[in-house]
Amino acid sequence: MSNLGDAFRDRVVVLTGASRGIGRALALQLAGQGARLALAARGGDQGGSDLRDLAAECERRGGRAVAIPCDVADEAQCAALIARTVEAFGQIDTLINNAGISMWALFEQVTDLSIFEQIMRVNYLGSVYCTWYALPYLKETRGRLVAVASLTGKTGVPTRSGYAASKHAMVGFFDTLRIELADSGVSVTVACPDFVATEIRERAFGPDGKPLGTSPVMESKVMTAETCARLILDGAARRKRELILSGRGKLGLWLKLFAPGLIDRIAGKAIREGR
Repeated sequence: MSNLGDAFRDRVVVLTGASRGIGRALALQLAGQGARLALAARGGDQGGSDLRDLAAECERRGGRAVAIPCDVADEAQCAALIARTVEAFGQIDTLINNAGISMWALFEQVTDLSIFEQIMRVNYLGSVYCTWYALPYLKETRGRLVAVASLTGKTGVPTRSGYAASKHAMVGFFDTLRIELADSGVSVTVACPDFVATEIRERAFGPDGKPLGTSPVMESKVMTAETCARLILDGAARRKRELILSGRGKLGLWLKLFAPGLIDRIAGKAIREGR
């Protein structure tokens, strides 16, 4: 039996949302395992620079990497991402759908409803687009599909209505795809992190559609991006179907079967305390 630490060695991995947070941690850990990486994130001057710097760091850590600016909300850019990956490396072994944006506002306080469409296009449709274009190549290599969803994809959380909706859509999509691909050799792993210390909340939409700028979460009290990435890669290497990445999450989903009202109250308390 092969060493799980070698699961990604010399394998081609497409990683969206790579420039920051969980994505960056995934990229660096994959590089350390000797993966060949297609690193995707939104462009722009700063975004493109971050991505190129990350690719260079991945090369220094023993991987190979190409930086491919890509807004996953745009189907054509997702198609180009997959085409450029195959052009660079000749195949695709793993697709990690990690790109995401969030929100932090009570629904009744939202004044810009366009954030709901924007969140759905990035978190859900971006995963659909990338997966559709990558799937023929993944079937050739009997590869891995990984979706970085969220605990909010399993249960509702106040102030996150649009985000939770998009993550519920992701979970439903990839759960369905797993069944459809059962005989293809392609595994589907859905990861559902709890709070993770990343910059996503600082860039999350507030009620007016503008980025919050500061995090309402006690970042020092939650899981690090590095730990989250390690757990995701371990589960993907093992081709696990679902990863609930915190003890609180595992207990909460079990309790939801018997005491859903209690879970509602726990979710509300977690948001109020920011952890």
